[in-house]
Amino acid sequence: MKRNMGTLDRAIRIIVGLVILSLAFTGSSPWGYLGLLPLVTGILGWCPPYQLLGISTCRKCTIKDPGSASACRSQN
Repeated sequence: MKRNMGTLDRAIRIIVGLVILSLAFTGSSPWGYLGLLPLVTGILGWCPPYQLLGISTCRKCTIKDPGSASACRSQN
């Protein structure tokens, strides 16, 4: 998997995911478990719809520098 999300995008997804997920734990709504989706994509730095649409908010991945390409690969 190649990273396609920038730092700001990832931070927003993690925060939003945690807020939505908290709804499930407070008993407000079982829909709160949908917060796992933005949380996981934010942690991984990879979004499947972005890849399908050819979108990348990762600044390092869009720079035409051969050394920056390694920063875009996952650390698995």
